[in-house]
Amino acid sequence: MLGRIIQPAAAAGRGHASSASRAILRRHKSAWAGDAGRKATHYHHHMTTFLAVSTPLYMLAPSSLTDGAVDKVFGLGIAASVAGHSWIGMSYVATDYVPKVSKGLVGPVRVFNAALAGITLLGLGKVALNDRGGIKGMLIGLWRPVEKEGSGEVGK
Repeated sequence: MLGRIIQPAAAAGRGHASSASRAILRRHKSAWAGDAGRKATHYHHHMTTFLAVSTPLYMLAPSSLTDGAVDKVFGLGIAASVAGHSWIGMSYVATDYVPKVSKGLVGPVRVFNAALAGITLLGLGKVALNDRGGIKGMLIGLWRPVEKEGSGEVGK
């Protein structure tokens, strides 16, 4: 999306990109920039579609169909998509809004976004690989009260 905004201005008649456009394009080639170029937008759209289609199917499928390897594969796919989706999306936020506060904060915010996505991937990946039903089991467990051991009472 950013490329579509910058390139028409660069190609709009004079043949060369302005120095501001070149600076923006150079800035987005950083390894921390999750929103760098058309591929990032392309991946972001595919991850959005994957999450919109697979998450409800995974959550609504009977547990007998999603036990074992299927649960782990779908859980890891969802974990990777959520982490990548948040990294690219928050990189767009950093590109659009952080320079209005301070241009010097863009780099640290990009590192923070990448670290947050990495922690999200590790956390959801660990949940997806556990033996208690993966991500689906965790979400179901949020609404089930915990039973106290031995007494049969429901505790908090």
